[in-house]
Amino acid sequence: MIAEPELSSKVSLQKENESHSEPDNDLENQRRGSAGSLSSWKRRRRSQSEKSRRRASVCSHQDRRNGHCQRDDDLEAVTLFEVVRMGKSAMQSVVNDWIEEYKQDRDTALLDLIIFFIQCSGCKGMVTAEVFQNMHSPDIKRKMTEEFDEETGLQYKKFMVYPWILNVTWPLDLDSGDYPLTMSGPYWKKFKSNFCEFLSVLIQHCQYTIIHDEYLMDTVISLLTGLSDSQIIEKKENIENLMNAIFKGIFLHRYRDALPEIRAICIEEIGIWMKSCSDRFLTDSYLKYVGWTLHDKQSDVRLKCLIGLLGLYSDKELCSKMDLFTCRFKDRIISMTLDKESEVAVQAIKVLTLMLENCEEFLTSHDCEQLYQLVYSAQRPVALAAGEFLHRKLFCSLESEVQDEVPERKEKPTCNLNHLLTLVNFYQESEGNAQSAYLVDSLWDCSAFILKDWESMTALLLEDEDSGKEALTSLQKKALVEIMLSTIRQAAEGHPPGGRCLGKKIQMTKERKSQIDDRAKLTEHFFVILPQLLAKYSADGQKVITVNLLQIPQYFDLEGYGTAQLEKHLDTLLKQLKEIVEEQTDSEVLEFCSKTYLVLSNEEWATQDQVDSAKHQLFDQLVTRFNRVLRNFLHKGGQFGDTESYQMWCALKRITTFHNAHDITRWNLLNSTCKLLKRALENGNMPEQIIVQAILCSYYYIMWQLSKVSEGDSSKSVKVSLRKQMRGFCHICRQFLNNPSSTVKEQAFIILCDLLLVFSHEEPPIGSEMVEPFAYIPEESLQTELVAFVLDHVFIARDSGHPDNDEECKMGRLHKRRNLLAAFCKLIVFSVVEMDIAADIFKQYIKYYIDYGDIIKETLSRTRQIDKIQCAKTLIQSLKQLFNELLQGQGSSLDRWSQQFTSIKDLARRFSLTFGLDQLKTREAMAMLHKNGIEFAFKDDNPKGKGQPPPNMAFLDILSEFSPKLLKTDKRTVFNYLERFVTDQMAAENGEEWLPLILYRRSLLDCRDDDTVSTNSSDQSALSPVQAQFKSSSLKRRLQSGDSNGHVGLNEEQHAKISPRSLMPQLTPVGPGEDEKQRVHGTKEHSLETVRMKSLSSEYGTTAMENTDKLEEGVTTKLAEGDLDDVNEILDIDND
Repeated sequence: MIAEPELSSKVSLQKENESHSEPDNDLENQRRGSAGSLSSWKRRRRSQSEKSRRRASVCSHQDRRNGHCQRDDDLEAVTLFEVVRMGKSAMQSVVNDWIEEYKQDRDTALLDLIIFFIQCSGCKGMVTAEVFQNMHSPDIKRKMTEEFDEETGLQYKKFMVYPWILNVTWPLDLDSGDYPLTMSGPYWKKFKSNFCEFLSVLIQHCQYTIIHDEYLMDTVISLLTGLSDSQIIEKKENIENLMNAIFKGIFLHRYRDALPEIRAICIEEIGIWMKSCSDRFLTDSYLKYVGWTLHDKQSDVRLKCLIGLLGLYSDKELCSKMDLFTCRFKDRIISMTLDKESEVAVQAIKVLTLMLENCEEFLTSHDCEQLYQLVYSAQRPVALAAGEFLHRKLFCSLESEVQDEVPERKEKPTCNLNHLLTLVNFYQESEGNAQSAYLVDSLWDCSAFILKDWESMTALLLEDEDSGKEALTSLQKKALVEIMLSTIRQAAEGHPPGGRCLGKKIQMTKERKSQIDDRAKLTEHFFVILPQLLAKYSADGQKVITVNLLQIPQYFDLEGYGTAQLEKHLDTLLKQLKEIVEEQTDSEVLEFCSKTYLVLSNEEWATQDQVDSAKHQLFDQLVTRFNRVLRNFLHKGGQFGDTESYQMWCALKRITTFHNAHDITRWNLLNSTCKLLKRALENGNMPEQIIVQAILCSYYYIMWQLSKVSEGDSSKSVKVSLRKQMRGFCHICRQFLNNPSSTVKEQAFIILCDLLLVFSHEEPPIGSEMVEPFAYIPEESLQTELVAFVLDHVFIARDSGHPDNDEECKMGRLHKRRNLLAAFCKLIVFSVVEMDIAADIFKQYIKYYIDYGDIIKETLSRTRQIDKIQCAKTLIQSLKQLFNELLQGQGSSLDRWSQQFTSIKDLARRFSLTFGLDQLKTREAMAMLHKNGIEFAFKDDNPKGKGQPPPNMAFLDILSEFSPKLLKTDKRTVFNYLERFVTDQMAAENGEEWLPLILYRRSLLDCRDDDTVSTNSSDQSALSPVQAQFKSSSLKRRLQSGDSNGHVGLNEEQHAKISPRSLMPQLTPVGPGEDEKQRVHGTKEHSLETVRMKSLSSEYGTTAMENTDKLEEGVTTKLAEGDLDDVNEILDIDND
């Protein structure tokens, strides 16, 4: 709290004041004499006692430190600071009251304003003022001190505010460093707004009156200087000197302030001064501060620097005064175009654009090239700013500026042709993989009159080389077509290309109208000119140009089509498309021809009938040609020459490409292609390209037929025929898996997997009568063939059989292998093949992690979601396969420290991590995994004798990687199950060959000493009805599975030890005298067991993912009380 220099405060602080300095004169009498002229809030403030004000200050500080303030309704405005902070009164009236007081007693009013500024700076003490008489007194500097009184715990600060020396006193415990103008929260945001409004209104009301009385501004500047560095500033004579005083007293100390907001304000204001008072401030001595601040760590401060420079470089006259600054800091501004904050980068590019316009001589060609590449930036604001720079550099000549004013005149300007050539050359010279769509989007706003000049573009493309003019080169034509296609797409779609979209943008009415007009304009032009372009460039074999030209029709707007003239042009276009299809065999060209037919046959357009007629005529010719070539082939007994082979391949290539997007089933091509494929299987010498096209064509036919059947419009005979055709074609593909050509068998594998995926889940339509099942489930032999194919063609050494070192070829081969693996893994994920077969895939996880790790991991995750227990069986099966392979390689002398064994353990650890943290959800799966692992480890006896460990004993070392995933109570149960296989002799062994058993037992025993729940009375008690029901059902399932004991690999001695009674886990031995005790408590145990089982059942349905340690701590207590029948059932009986 800040108080005025009243008598009460001077008495209360008399001792403190005596220890510092005696005032030459004070304002006590002046302030008492003017008390009647103060406003109402001023009188209320005077009437409040000093003691209550200090108490209110402390409370206010504590509230602020606690993050809240009192409600404004409960407070009474006492000081000017509180009036502004509460914001109850209009600022107009507050300022008017203060001005009125200033006119009556300027010292009193000015001191109120000074106290207001001090309070806004965060000071919470009391302020007293003393007037000094002699400015040059030697005690002046002595008074500028800051002291601390240890006895009273008060902090003192004195500094000069002309014509006073202010003495600020505050308790040390209130010195928190809080700054009201930068504090967070809605309350202080409101205060900041009120503070700014108060100053703005005050300046507006004083700017033509008291602000020029050579007293108010001197005092305020002196105050701000004192708050900044407590140095004495002499009285200045004019506004310019006042500004200079502010610069030296405030700016020089605050442009490096710790708060970025203050640094930003300083730089913003110095920029305004430089522009408004350029004669005084636009010098290198002031500009250097802006240049230095360009390196500020805060983006807001750097942004203010650039905004200030924008105002300076926009004036050519001011630019001439900044030569030294431009030379010195130009490189820094260029580097800021790559700033991590896009807004800073945008403003930096704008500054450089103004440099290019007003002082071009400072930018070298190298400087401009650094900005040119930014038109390909993924950040659209940066790219647009760079596009403006590029536009001014390439196109802004005197001639083009005239055209900017009249871009819509009928006679196309000649300079547009030159601009287009310049743009094409720039696009060609761009480094890296330049994208025309990004370039066009960057220039769209500033160079639209050039980019939409499609007439000039097509004129350049249709220009004859014999015309005498300098024709475009092939590369220039290719670049021009790419740019033209990008401009068409931008005009038709009205949004930036992919990668530059900033979210969904709502089009304004004007933008929507412009888009409609542009689309109608390009449709009208290219509908006429496109056939000429296609005729010229398709005949010359310009594949890339032809492909780009064929994409133009997808941007047409034919909704208003219907005139006779457009019908004529459409017929010309369709004839040209037909010629291209009959002449071209390139896949990309044929594909875009197919898409063009599809676009033009849109049902919503009037062109559909005309296009469908032309399309059917084309298909009829293609099929007729194919059948004629096929008859000749079959007539010759399947012996083809090079000419016949090429004709067959061309015919199939065209049909297959169109069959992918168009329904050609009416020509019944499947019979012809299957004949061709069967002949290829018989002869074995047919070119692989023909076989691949025949397989694809047959596949498309079946998928189109399935689409019709799925709609329910087909007859029963069609459905039966489709089922037979599908099965027959699958059989053909299966035979091609052994073809010597890798291309053929890979294609056959992909098609076969896709058909199995589609038809395995295909059910007959409702109401249909199918004699045989419509779905096709692959038999076991086919599943085995598929997984063998994957192992032989996917999991192979990198680039085996391919000596070339071309990285692109290597990546292409890897991509093919990944496609093969993904096709088969989809069969696993969608349960088309048995999950057990995935063991051959999962065991490759570590070895081929770099190439296929993501695919295998996703497959493993999906299978675990389908069936956790079956997934666990599959994982343990994959580990057993690897262990058997290692055992066969190393023999009985298995080295547990070898790299092969370590890799198996690493794989087991990876598998364990995939089960996550929630042990309850994977509890049964983990129990099944350990059960299978234990049985595998003790499966066979050692041929050397009973005293030797079983051959698979080392597998327990691998199995121990899964022990941390068991709950503590489940570890006990698994341990008891392990003990059934361990004889007394085994338990007594401690040699190195028995180390896996010792380690595995230790991994299961790590929690036994921590469990305090006694189970000796329940382990061997009579079975409760609930337990008996579980045992009865489990035993019935075991007998149905053909294994009455449910134990694999147990010797005779172990079988003798296991009795029906011993199927329950023996956790703690029970003495002979316990039977009577158990019978006494039988009824009580029965009721408790029922409650436990109900609790366990409900727990499985509501368990959520939690921290593992907390989960075990809470769950173990519950589960340890029961017999864990569900886990016991898996471990004791179930042996699926």
